[in-house]
Amino acid sequence: MTWVYFPWFALTASILWGVGAYGAAKHKSGRWVYGFSFAGLLIFLAFVTGLWISLDRPPMRTMGETRLWYSLFLPIAGIITYSRWRYRWILSFSTLLSFVFICINIFKPEIHNKTLMPALQSPWFAPHVISYMFSYAMLGAATLMAIYLLFVCKHSIEYKEMDLTDNLVYVGLSFLSLGMLIGAIWAKQAWGHYWSWDPKETWAAVTWFFYLVYIHYRLASPKSYRGALFLLILCFIMLQICWWGINYLPSAQGASVHTYNIG
Repeated sequence: MTWVYFPWFALTASILWGVGAYGAAKHKSGRWVYGFSFAGLLIFLAFVTGLWISLDRPPMRTMGETRLWYSLFLPIAGIITYSRWRYRWILSFSTLLSFVFICINIFKPEIHNKTLMPALQSPWFAPHVISYMFSYAMLGAATLMAIYLLFVCKHSIEYKEMDLTDNLVYVGLSFLSLGMLIGAIWAKQAWGHYWSWDPKETWAAVTWFFYLVYIHYRLASPKSYRGALFLLILCFIMLQICWWGINYLPSAQGASVHTYNIG
């Protein structure tokens, strides 16, 4: 499997996700929604698996490769949210956002090199990145919910809706913490220390701290819905800096082992 086949797999998966989202919006049966949604996931996962095999390494080295995982996990986050809380619009939002990342990868493909530096040839590499990408997807879904409640929702914000947002943050932060823990164990084995305040590590800590602030704010001010939602959007901005923004920071140029090869 090569990058040339990506548009065919990705666009087919997007169409299936779109049909599933349409079914959710039109109150179609769960068999309709889940059938098309899972079919799209299987097709996209087939490409990721084939690329993994052809590269002889996990496709997680470049920014484009991490976008593959984000495009895969966003619909999963949408399906989980829809299954648990039956918000019909969430599948449309998650599909649209996934499609945006797919288009970026189609129009700006990355350079894929089979080789990995010795430090990345570790069994901790795949679970570390996958934990982070899944956490980003769940936290992205929470941010979509925040935007919906603040700018789209026409009625007052209710406790049930904030409870959904909080649960998405809890799951996302749990996997973010797991990714940081795996990364620390990996760093100890590869470089002899758990933490080095590399620019990426610093922004990961900042992001983690901001989401902790959100959780404590919700516990301290449970009725301050709008303030919490704006804080959640700010948290996601910090996450974006951690994920790809540090590639453009002067402090990371030539100094960080975590910056992605952006082509």
